[in-house]
Amino acid sequence: MARSRFVSRLASVVGFALLVAVGSVSGAVMAPGVAMAQSANSIVVEGNQRVDADTIRSYFQPAPGQSLTPAKIDEALKSLYATGLFSDVTISNRGGRMVVTVVENQVINRVAFEGNKKVKDDQLALEVQSKARSPLSKTTVQADTQRIIDVYHRGGRYDVRVEPKIIERGQGRVDLVFEITEGDKLGVAEIKFVGNKAYSEYKLKEEITTTETNWLSWLKNTDIYDVDRINTDQELLRRFYLKHGYADFRIISVTADLDRARDGFVLTYVIEEGPQYRIGTVDVVTGIKDVSINDLRAALRVAPGQVYNAELVEKSVENATIEVSKSGYAFAQVRPRGDRNVEARTISLVFAVEEGPRVYVERIEIRGNVRTRDWVIRREFDFAEGDAYNRVMVDRAERRLRNLGYFKDVKITNEPGTAPDRIILVVTVEDQPTGEFSVSGGYSTSDGFIGEVAISEKNFLGRGQYVRLAGQLGENVQGADFSFTEPYFLDYRIAAGFDLFWKTTSATSYSQYDTETAGGTLRIALPLTDELTLGLRYMLSQKEISVSIEDEVFNDVSWALLEINNQSIITSAVGYTLSYNMLDDNRNPSNGYLLELKQDFAGLGGDTTYIRTTFDSRFYTPIVGDFVLMLRGQVGNVAGWGNEDLRITDNFFKGPDLVRGFAPNGIGPRDLASGYLGEDTDALGGTMYWGTSAEIQFPLSFLPKDFGLKAAVFADAGSLWDYQGNTSFPNIAGLPSVDNPNYTDCSVIAGSSTKGLANVCVADSDSIRSSVGVSLIWSSPFGPLRFDYAWALTKEWYDEVQQFRFSGGTRF
Repeated sequence: MARSRFVSRLASVVGFALLVAVGSVSGAVMAPGVAMAQSANSIVVEGNQRVDADTIRSYFQPAPGQSLTPAKIDEALKSLYATGLFSDVTISNRGGRMVVTVVENQVINRVAFEGNKKVKDDQLALEVQSKARSPLSKTTVQADTQRIIDVYHRGGRYDVRVEPKIIERGQGRVDLVFEITEGDKLGVAEIKFVGNKAYSEYKLKEEITTTETNWLSWLKNTDIYDVDRINTDQELLRRFYLKHGYADFRIISVTADLDRARDGFVLTYVIEEGPQYRIGTVDVVTGIKDVSINDLRAALRVAPGQVYNAELVEKSVENATIEVSKSGYAFAQVRPRGDRNVEARTISLVFAVEEGPRVYVERIEIRGNVRTRDWVIRREFDFAEGDAYNRVMVDRAERRLRNLGYFKDVKITNEPGTAPDRIILVVTVEDQPTGEFSVSGGYSTSDGFIGEVAISEKNFLGRGQYVRLAGQLGENVQGADFSFTEPYFLDYRIAAGFDLFWKTTSATSYSQYDTETAGGTLRIALPLTDELTLGLRYMLSQKEISVSIEDEVFNDVSWALLEINNQSIITSAVGYTLSYNMLDDNRNPSNGYLLELKQDFAGLGGDTTYIRTTFDSRFYTPIVGDFVLMLRGQVGNVAGWGNEDLRITDNFFKGPDLVRGFAPNGIGPRDLASGYLGEDTDALGGTMYWGTSAEIQFPLSFLPKDFGLKAAVFADAGSLWDYQGNTSFPNIAGLPSVDNPNYTDCSVIAGSSTKGLANVCVADSDSIRSSVGVSLIWSSPFGPLRFDYAWALTKEWYDEVQQFRFSGGTRF
C-alpha cells in the first residue's frame, strides 16, 4: 500500500516536472511560475505540524546559478522520505507555484514490551531501533520485530511470536508495544557423530562447547541451539584432530533436525577422520647466510617419530621466527611445508626461512575497549609502532589477548598505512565482566564442613591486575586471606604479588592441638620459556600451638608438643619453585607431563632453621579409547642447619595425599607414649618421604557426558620416616617419670625406638605402606568432588587407616 502511494506521488512529481519543462520551452505562459518555483520562498508547504516549513523547503533549494530540474525534484522527494519524518509527500503545481503537501509520521511516546519473562526489558530495549520521542517508522518496527525474534532464537526459543501494536495517544503521539509470546525453549536433545573411529562419541562431546539437554540444564546455557556456537565447535573439532595427527580430517556436514517429541534439535556431525600421521623427517632450509641452522633446529618443537601435531608446528614456526629476528632479520618469515607419504603415514616437514617484504607497523589502533587500558593491550605485543611487521608475532599477540580472559572477542586486522611499506594494525576487542563474587562450600573427612566467601577481580581498574579477598568459616577451620598480583612487574613479563593470610584450626581426631597462623608471602614468577617457569618467594609467618593440659593429658598428648605449647614460632623463609608444564589441559589433562621442584630455606631470622626440598611429577597418557593412565612420583626431605634442631612443626605430615587408604597424619613416626600402647597416639611427622601412584581414569560412558562422572582404579605406595624433633624435656611437676605410675616404659612397646629421655616413645619405620582402591570423580555443578575407597595392603601396626574419603567444594 505504502509502495503504491509512493509510486503515485512520484508520478505526480514527474508530471509536475514535465509541466515545468514544457513551460520553459513554450515561453511566456509558464515562465513566471518556473521562476517562482526556482526560489525557495515561492514553495508552499502544507500539512506540516512539527517540522518547520523552511526545513522542508531547503530540500528543494537549487544551488546558485542552477535551476530546479526534474532530477532535483526527484532527489528532494527521496530525501524527505529518507528522513523518516513523513509517511506521505505530495508535490503539485498550484497557480504557478510548487506545493509540497506532507503527512508527518506519528511520534513514539514510549516503547514497551509485554509477555517477556525470560528476556528482560533492558536487554530488548538495547536491541530495537525504535526509541521514545523518535518518529514512528513501519519499516523500523518490522526490523525491530525480527531483532527481538533473533534474541529469542539465540536463547533457544524458536516458537517465539512477536506482534507490534500501535496505541494512539492523541496529538500525533503513539505508544509502541511489542506483544511477545515466548514459547518453550528448544535445546539440543542429542548430539551424534558419524564416521568417528579413533575417538568415541563421549570424547568428542568433551571437545565441543555445545551440550545436550538434561536435568542439569537449569544450571547452564550451553544446551541451547546456537548457530555461532556450532560454528565454533567445528573449529574446535578440527584443531583437536589436527593436534592428534589426523591431518586429513574434515567435517563433511553438520545438520540440525528439530525433534518435536523431545522439544529439541538433534545435531549430527558427519566427519571423515582419515589416517593418523607421524612426523617423518624434519629439515630447515634458509637463504640467509648469517642464520644458524643448528639454532633454528633447537627452537623447533617437533621431531621425527612424533605424532603429527599442528599446534606444535605453529609453535615451531613462532620459535624459529623469534630466533631469526635475534640475528637481526626482523622481516624474515618462516614457512612450514608438509609432504605427506600416505602409504607410510608420515608427514615430512621443511621449515623454510625467507626474507619477507620490508613492511613496518605505522600505528597500532585499539578499538572497542571501554574499561581495559590501552597499554594493557599493547604490552601483549612483542613489537611496537615503527618496528617490523611479522604476521607470526601478530598471531602470537592475538592468542595472548584471548587467553587473558578480559575480552569476549579479540580480532586483529590490517589497514594500509600512509606509504606502501607501512601498515596499520587495528585491534578490536570487546570487554567482558572480569569480577567474581563467590560463595563456596565443601566437606572433607579431615576438616569437616567448610564455607568460603570471596570477591575477586582479574582486571582491577582495567589495569590487568588480580585482586582477591576471601574468608573461610568451618567446623574446624577459620581464616581469611588477601592476594594481589601484578602480571607485568616493572614493565617486564614477570608476575609479582603478595599474599596475606590468617588461619586457625581446632583439634580433631587427626590432630590433637589447636593452631593459629598469620603471615604473608612475597612472590615473583618468571616465565623462562612457555613451558618452564621459575617462581621466587619470601614468607614470614607466626604459628602458635595450643595444647590443653588437664589431669589426663599425659595419656592423650604427645610430650613433644609440650615443648612448644603456647609459644609463638616465627618462620622466615625464602624459596623457589621450578615448574615444567607440558600438559595438554591443566584442568582435565589426558596427555603430557608436569614436573615441579620446590625448595625453601628457613633461618633468615625467626625461630626455625631448615632446608625443605620436594619434587612432584605427574605423567598422563591415553591408553585405550577414553582410558587415561596417570603416573605420579613424589619425594621430600627436610633437614636442619646451623646446629639447630628441627621443631615438630617443621616436619612433613602425610596421609591420603601420599598413600590413599590412610587417615590424615596417619603415616609415619608416632609418639606411642601419648596413648595407651598405641591407642590414640600422636603423629610426630618425619623428615623424609616418597610416594608413587598409578591411576587409570575412564568416563562412565553409559551416563550423559554432562553428568561429568568418571571412575578410576589406583594403586599407591610410599613411606614417611626419620623423626627429628626434640624428645627430651625438663622435669615439670606432674610429668611422668620413672617414679610416676603414668610412666610408660618404651622398651616394652614393640616397634618403637627411644630418642632422648624415656618419656617419649617414637615408633619410626621406613617400611612401605601401600594400598589399592577405586574412585568416583564428579565434575558436578557444585564443584569438583572426589570419592575414594581404598584398602591398605601393607602398613605398620601404629599407622591409622581410613578406607573412605571424599572432598570437594562449590562456587555458586
